[in-house]
Amino acid sequence: MTEKHRAPGAVVENTSWTTEPGPTAWVGWIAFAGAMMIMLGLFHAIQGLVALFRDEYFLVAPSGLAISIDYSQWGWIHLVLGIVVAGAGLALLVGQMWARVVAVLLAFLSALASVAFLAAYPIWSVLMIAVAILVIWAVMVHGREMRRVDV
Repeated sequence: MTEKHRAPGAVVENTSWTTEPGPTAWVGWIAFAGAMMIMLGLFHAIQGLVALFRDEYFLVAPSGLAISIDYSQWGWIHLVLGIVVAGAGLALLVGQMWARVVAVLLAFLSALASVAFLAAYPIWSVLMIAVAILVIWAVMVHGREMRRVDV
């Protein structure tokens, strides 16, 4: 209300506006990263279960991998990594600060594990690496904005 349109004797409340910007549309990228981490974790867990129960599914013998270990060991690595990655993805979705740091570290480890598994299942590994890179990008570039969202 301007000065000349105010009724005589009217009380005008002093409304202060916050200067801190609200969340932007980039918060969607963090939600995307959290969802992708959950999916990445589930993919690792599935890959681990396949390595544990049906290792003849893979294209090369364990000796042809970048790191020469048995598929049962790879299966356990993928299964445990998958569960941890999915858990960090859930924490990222609810805006936990520690989950941002853990998300980047786990996505990096996920990409490294997929590189080591590249010979056994190339297309799947490349997709897993691409998802890990998207997660790292989304969290590192736009992770701070998730703190401002009331969950």
